[in-house]
Amino acid sequence: MKIIGVVGSQNTGKTSLSTRIIQELVKRGYKVGSIKHSHHTMDMDKKGKDTWKHHQAGSEIVIGSGKNTFMTLDEELDLDNLLFIIKSIKNPDYVVVEGYKQYPYANISTSDFKDDYTIKNVDSFNLSDKDVSNMVDLVEKQSFGILQNLDYKKYYFKTWQDLASAITKGNATDIPHESEDVVLCVDDKIIPLNEFVQIFLENGVRGMIESLKTEEFGASDLGKIQILIQNKNKK
Repeated sequence: MKIIGVVGSQNTGKTSLSTRIIQELVKRGYKVGSIKHSHHTMDMDKKGKDTWKHHQAGSEIVIGSGKNTFMTLDEELDLDNLLFIIKSIKNPDYVVVEGYKQYPYANISTSDFKDDYTIKNVDSFNLSDKDVSNMVDLVEKQSFGILQNLDYKKYYFKTWQDLASAITKGNATDIPHESEDVVLCVDDKIIPLNEFVQIFLENGVRGMIESLKTEEFGASDLGKIQILIQNKNKK
């Protein structure tokens, strides 16, 4: 699951560029997810609706589910947490993230903002379809996934941010971008795991679960295993 940010100052066409990148990735056969960050309150619910009434009554988290699903939560979630949620539910090939420019993921900038992870600065209002196609070519080559889960020291980098910068500049194209099989999230932060720990965790958990009669509950393939451990001494 690769991540590409669209960053820039206000009113520089971030949403317009985000939608064009999404369309081009989908056109190329990829599954795509997206995250929109706002400095204002995000209001996807409507006054008077049943879910709105739940929220007004005091529910801290409201999920409306039917032919589609949405969630209302009275707090801002960390980007790592959101990416983990998306990966757990859908695991798309790409996630387009609008905003969150303080995070070290590959990005396209619609203004003069530039950091170590900026692939390209563009004028979003003057891009042809060919320009967008060429840009997505770069996204395919120079974006990356959740590097916190990669053993960056194995590749002689001091931090995963250094590895991220190298990939963005096209200097680490032979390094795997992300371990897809085992992801550990503690207190909403993704924790790096080397190959030995990944194998140890996977084999240990699978071994215990395979001894259970999970097929009685409609879970026989064990295609995806999720465990949540809450510390009862922490609130």
